[in-house]
Amino acid sequence: MTKVLMRGNEAIGAAAIEAGCKYFFGYPITPQSELPEYMARELPKIGGIFLQAESEIAAINMVYGASGAGARVMTSSSSPGISLKQEGISYIAGAELPCLIVNIMRGGPGLGSIQPSQTDYFQATRGGGNGDYRVVVLAPSNIQELVDLVIEGFDIADQYRNPVMILGDGMIGQMMEPVEFKKPKPRDLPKKDWATTGTKGKRKPNIINSLYLEAEELEEHNKKLQAKYQAIKENEVKVESYNIENADVVIAAYGTTARIAKTAISQLEKEGYKVGLIRPITLWPYPYDEFEKINDKCKGILTVEMNTGQMVDDVKIAVKGKYPVHFYGRTGGMVPTPGEIVEKVKEIYGGEI
Repeated sequence: MTKVLMRGNEAIGAAAIEAGCKYFFGYPITPQSELPEYMARELPKIGGIFLQAESEIAAINMVYGASGAGARVMTSSSSPGISLKQEGISYIAGAELPCLIVNIMRGGPGLGSIQPSQTDYFQATRGGGNGDYRVVVLAPSNIQELVDLVIEGFDIADQYRNPVMILGDGMIGQMMEPVEFKKPKPRDLPKKDWATTGTKGKRKPNIINSLYLEAEELEEHNKKLQAKYQAIKENEVKVESYNIENADVVIAAYGTTARIAKTAISQLEKEGYKVGLIRPITLWPYPYDEFEKINDKCKGILTVEMNTGQMVDDVKIAVKGKYPVHFYGRTGGMVPTPGEIVEKVKEIYGGEI
């Protein structure tokens, strides 16, 4: 299989087309603008449609419409743009519509900066819109994994009739690496017999809606959603771990920050330190059970993020008070260095190897 050197944002577009996506609705914002540029150029070649909407709000509602008609559809933006889409994302989750949403995060709050960040963890994993809903959140750490998760993300969305979010940052959107486009593991995907494709006089009209005026009816709908989310928790958790059975300190990190942590771990191992890694690939559902495999003598968990501390809450839930949980983060577009992580790990060690 031939490998191609691609920028992250463009690789997302190529992977989406490989997965059968023919519709993209979005609005430009740095640092993800290469993705809509790519789709604007490539989708018409395959009979697809690219549309730059008048706003992020318009774009996410166009996604609602296309998904409701049974199409594989996606949108992308960066942090403040994703904030504008939250109402529509809640509607899409409530109406049980599959789609792929890409957030290439930048610094915040507000307009913030265009530098890389991981400050949207809470928004993505807790749901930035109203109601009891969940979005599957996938966090790639390199371009090949980004491609693989985009392709699989469409299948996950279709299998569960649920939005799926790719949560990256400005680094993974802008960096270039060789990739190949592989077929995902086959899934037995359900037919989209719920889609509004026209009755042709052969069936009753399908109704897609997230409005339930009767309290009893809405409660039943929410129970149905929660049962679906439980199935996702049981079947879709993804995680990478390293040396957690023997480590004195375990680092928890995701996305590009986990790559930096791996470099720090290599440096520490050369000096005789025993350090492990837990890298959540699904941020929701979160791999809580993986933390149960950490050895009893571990001195502590170090959560490293490009924010002021968000995933650290899930790490604390996962360890259940068994280990001290420490945090190191940079924010505002600043990126932690391997040297900074090394020093923090040594601090947890307390000077003793």
